[in-house]
Amino acid sequence: RTQPGLSKSCRGAFQSPRPSPKSGQADGGSEDSLHLDIQKLKEKRDLLDTEISQLISEGYSVDELEDHISQLHEYNDIKDVGQMLLGKLAVIRGVTTKELYAEFGLDMND
Repeated sequence: RTQPGLSKSCRGAFQSPRPSPKSGQADGGSEDSLHLDIQKLKEKRDLLDTEISQLISEGYSVDELEDHISQLHEYNDIKDVGQMLLGKLAVIRGVTTKELYAEFGLDMND
């Protein structure tokens, strides 16, 4: 008999969301894989450190970068509002936003 409110599929054996090891894969293979991943991450870190040093030697600073990122966020927020307004205006006029781009002298890549 099924308990009230439970379907038959709820009474099955528990299956872990973690993938099971592939057949024939021993713990040593998994450990080797981890060591390889760690090595790749260390190489990536070293490459990024080199790039950072190069940018600093070219005169870039972290503060300048943070300011630039902040300005890009502000630009994107303003652009999103402009896109929303163009969309609403297009609906009101019954035209496509593409037509409005031409009317306002905007480039489709803007």
